[in-house]
Amino acid sequence: MSRVAIIAGAGRLPAALAAALDAPLICALDGYSPQDLIPDLGFRVERLVPFFHALEDAGITTVSFAGAVQRPSLDPALFDPATAQLVPRLLAALQAGDDATLRVVVDLFEEAGFCVQGTADLAPMLVPGAGMLAGSVTPRDEADAIRAAVIVHALGAVDVGQGCVVAQGLCLAVEALPGTDAMLAQVAGLQMGLRPDPARGRGLFYKAPKPGQDRRIDLPTLGPATVEAAAAAGLGGIAWEAGGVICLDLPQMVARADALGLFLWARA
Repeated sequence: MSRVAIIAGAGRLPAALAAALDAPLICALDGYSPQDLIPDLGFRVERLVPFFHALEDAGITTVSFAGAVQRPSLDPALFDPATAQLVPRLLAALQAGDDATLRVVVDLFEEAGFCVQGTADLAPMLVPGAGMLAGSVTPRDEADAIRAAVIVHALGAVDVGQGCVVAQGLCLAVEALPGTDAMLAQVAGLQMGLRPDPARGRGLFYKAPKPGQDRRIDLPTLGPATVEAAAAAGLGGIAWEAGGVICLDLPQMVARADALGLFLWARA
């Protein structure tokens, strides 16, 4: 197998993916440093074509995107002539939203001759299949998961978010641009009169990919910190779409869930 290049953003996912591969080339977008990794190669969007050539010179045929990035601000003075020809496509994608931007980025890499593979393809152990991984669920939890899945599907269809919190059929919060941590902190701060009696069901945090999403990129990610935040929000557990969510350090997630009395459910 040829050497894989990880196009790394911020966070822990690039290091987790790198640990599952044989000496990958770590490439970091300028301004985004992966946690616990030292990049081998940096690049800017304005010089994307020279970056493609650098990957070819390194013998790279496969790339995988991992980690968080935001839409970059582009400096017109930095464009090389070849990359400048891509500007209309890049600008149109940036204006159309995150999903459109990611699709165009993948298209550009594929047009340059690279195979784009996802985390689930290269490190399937990071994307759990269906099963109850910690604790157990009640019929009320199952009903909340069904309700949450409908809500997340609707959010994803308009490119808003990939998660929500539901308790006893009531949606307490939805994930938007501030992200999962902000949403769970919002739930933790809700006055008791604004949420149902926890004795009848504490509710859950649900996560899933967007409908029609290219699952090679931007899969939702959970980790031990998510378990801690869900507990702090007074929830009963976390459910997610099996095979569609990356779990960082799953053993630690399970250990913390068991200690805090939460369930972890990869829902088929």
